[in-house]
Amino acid sequence: MTEQDYVWMHEFPSAITVCDSDGKILYMNNKSKKTFEKNGENSMIGTNVLDCHPEPSKTKLKTMLAQGNANSYTIEKNGIKKLIHQSPWYEDGKYKGFVEISVEIPIDMPHFIRH
Repeated sequence: MTEQDYVWMHEFPSAITVCDSDGKILYMNNKSKKTFEKNGENSMIGTNVLDCHPEPSKTKLKTMLAQGNANSYTIEKNGIKKLIHQSPWYEDGKYKGFVEISVEIPIDMPHFIRH
């Protein structure tokens, strides 16, 4: 994929990170770069997501990358609650890697059951 494929995502208000099937980070939108900036470095593009995760999440991520399984959960850090959704992406029907979308959500987010 080229940078042009991601134009709409640059200023999307949630963090979007895209990696290939080996875990190499291919794209980070502005929010993702800001979320993960360290020591003045605001992009982890080209690095591997496995290097950023401690156990046991590293092993879970390896399995997800190998099997193409989606994963969703919520976290809270520094008083901010987020919904994390990790899903495989495909090109011409071929598994290519994962997209992670991190959305800030209210601490007491309403939940509705629809019929």
